[in-house]
Amino acid sequence: MDSIARIREQNDAFRTRFAGEGRIFVTSGIAQMRLDQQADIMHQVHTFAEYTPENDPHGEHDFGSFEYDGKTIFWKIDCYDRALATGRPIRPTRR
Repeated sequence: MDSIARIREQNDAFRTRFAGEGRIFVTSGIAQMRLDQQADIMHQVHTFAEYTPENDPHGEHDFGSFEYDGKTIFWKIDCYDRALATGRPIRPTRR
């Protein structure tokens, strides 16, 4: 399996099933919503499948957006070190 496919598989596993190591962070705006609204938004992130070359140019399934209650909701998966101190690039370098 190539590295892009592996990254996509890991991102999908975490996003859809919370499989693997990871943490979820939300903005203060999402955190201030009612719990049922937060659950609706999380469900839409879990089931997001509208990937296109325009919104997923690297094929990693690490970003998405959708409309919810008149607002655009963005979600993103990033890779950090275990201390959450620095982001780590996970895209392989091209030779």
